[in-house]
Amino acid sequence: MKISLRAGERIYINGAVLRVDRKVSVELVNDVMFLLEAQVMQASDATTALRQLYFMVQLMLMNPTDVRDAAALYAQHHAALCAVCENREMLDGLGAIDELVGATRYFEALKRIRALFPVEQAILAGAATVSPFEAA
Repeated sequence: MKISLRAGERIYINGAVLRVDRKVSVELVNDVMFLLEAQVMQASDATTALRQLYFMVQLMLMNPTDVRDAAALYAQHHAALCAVCENREMLDGLGAIDELVGATRYFEALKRIRALFPVEQAILAGAATVSPFEAA
């Protein structure tokens, strides 16, 4: 896999943080866990249940030698999400995410979680609106 990075950009590879000082292309010739800086979520941005799940999986990807604590938090959070969620698309997505995490395919799990962000946003927007029948 070939990755192009801009000057000053970071990439997280198997727990190591690399920052390049100039534009560069890197070819990863073996199987590694990596995350581009643009895909990294800051703790302050984990403002919804699904974004918190993303952050937990991200921790597992960024520190693959010590996933125990993050995995325990993930398992609790995932179970809680599944217990309260009624949306079929979200439940199916959470099931797929759990399979990916179980197979240590964290990058794919993060992609799947990102794909559910609009679904979560729609659910939250629907919960925030008041039905005209409720207002009467």
